[in-house]
Parts: sequence; structure tokens; C-alpha cells
Amino acid sequence: MGHDLKPFPPEPRLAVLIPCYNEEAAIATVVRDFRKALPSADIYVYDNNSKDNTCAVAAKAGAIVRNEPQQGKGSVMRRMLSEIDADVFITVDGDDTYDAASAPALVKALVDNRLAMVVGRRVHTEKEAYRRGHVLGNLMFTRSVEWLFGRTFTDILSGYRVFSRPFVRSFPTASRGFEIETELTVHALTLSLPVQEQDTPYKSRPEGSVSKLHTYRDGWRISLMILRLFRTERPQLFYTLIGSFLMSVAVILMVPVIIAFLETGLVLRFPTAILSTGIAIAALLSFACGLILDTVTQGRREAKMLAYLAAPRMAETSSR
Repeated sequence: MGHDLKPFPPEPRLAVLIPCYNEEAAIATVVRDFRKALPSADIYVYDNNSKDNTCAVAAKAGAIVRNEPQQGKGSVMRRMLSEIDADVFITVDGDDTYDAASAPALVKALVDNRLAMVVGRRVHTEKEAYRRGHVLGNLMFTRSVEWLFGRTFTDILSGYRVFSRPFVRSFPTASRGFEIETELTVHALTLSLPVQEQDTPYKSRPEGSVSKLHTYRDGWRISLMILRLFRTERPQLFYTLIGSFLMSVAVILMVPVIIAFLETGLVLRFPTAILSTGIAIAALLSFACGLILDTVTQGRREAKMLAYLAAPRMAETSSR
């Protein structure tokens, strides 16, 4: 006999998580706006070694202020998601560029559709909202993730996200910097979790607030994160591509050796023959590594899915 699903509680526990570094000029507005948009939410500001008065301003605005000494947005996110307990988690940057008024709609989409994650897709009308090159960079990273991991979002680098408790409890954070958004996206894609994207207004920073994103340095880190996730999450394809390249090089090197052997009956390019044979062996080892690591990755993926399924849902929490 089937069991009916219990309804979600009318008011799930909400936690707004705001990583901050030198956001004295904007943080009070962010806290007040989210307090107005989500009156029942607990609002946490995690300061990451700010050298201004971010902590004092956030506390005065009514936020619960905590500190993370290890520098980097990924480090702060790891601390926040591991310490805070809630039914629904809302993460947003402390620079007052995201629209707090959109938060109720994002939360409603997550709860009503029983989703794992909702991403606030940034829609900007002000030229100052995006620095030069950031739109192109975001598009390139989004297309790369789509090609490597399948279906994806149109704004994988958005810092405005809503998560369910199971998603948070199944997510093994490894990032230290701004590549954290890429890691969150790939986690959802590799587990085929139910996700959604919704348009949200995106505005320029207030006067006195400076972006902490370094275009080239952080762009390089995001690229390396995509490559690392490709290697760890799709090892068979990763090592097959490497093996295919090596095998192609080996065949190209071996062709003149084989032609000379057929014409003379002698191996006239003995060093080339040894080199091509070594490269071919490396190619075969690469193919084998891909097969073995794919089995390991499958086991890791199943463990993460079990953690996702084992985490208490809102219905289970409300019945306690």
C-alpha cells in the first residue's frame, strides 16, 4: 500500500547566508532588505577578515555576525553551509547588487516544486552592473560546463541561490574562491537533481563598494575548477580524450617506420619506433585509468546521492 507524501510546512525555517569582505558601504542595506523580504528568516553575515567596519554595521542592522579567518568565498561558503541548520538556505553576496524582493519567489519555487536548488539568473539594465568582459566570460564558462556536463544554467556564476537542506548536506565543498558557484552547479548536474533558474534584477554596486573579483586571476581559477571537475566527475571521457590524443601521436610517428619496414624489411628508425611504442602504451594506460576511475566516481556519486536522500526534508522536520 502506498504512502502519501506529507505536505510541506507552511513556514519552513529560512536562513539567509551572506559572505562578506569589506562591505561596510552595502551590508546594512542588504540585511535590511532581506529582513523586509523574508521577515521570518535568520540572517547571518560571515565576515572574511574585513579591514573596515563590516561586522559592526551588519550587527547594528540586525544580522547574526560570525567570522571565517580562512580567506576566500569558497572557504566562507563551506563554513556557512556546515554550521547553519535550516529547511531552506538563501545565499547572496553582501554587495547590494542582488534583488532582495525576489527572494520570496525563489523560495516559493523551491518549496512548491520540491527542488534542490534555484538560481537567480542576473538580468541587468545598468551598464555598470557588469564589468567589461564579465558577460563574455560568464557565457564562455556556461558553454564549457554545458558541453562537459550536459544540461546547465544560463548564469552558472550567479551568487544568488536558494538550496534545500538535502542539497546542502550532500555537497562536499572543495573550492576556496569564486569558483564555488561552478562547483555548486556541477554538483547539481552530475547528480541530476531537480533545479530551476529564475530571472532576478541585477544592479550596480553602491558608491564606496568595490568588487573583490579579479577578472583574470579568478577567471583562471574557475577554468581550473571546471577542468578538475571534468577530471573527477567524468574520468572516462577525460582520460579517453587524453588516450586518443596519445594514440594519434603514436600512429603518426609509427607510419613512416612501418612504410620503411615494408619497403626494406628493416626497422630504419629504431628510436622513433621505441618512442611511438612508449606513447601507445601510455595511451592504453590512459584508457585503463579512465575505466577504473569511472567506477570510483560512480561510487562517490552514489554516496552523495545517498546523503541527499538521507537528509531530513521539510515534511520530516515539521513532524518532529
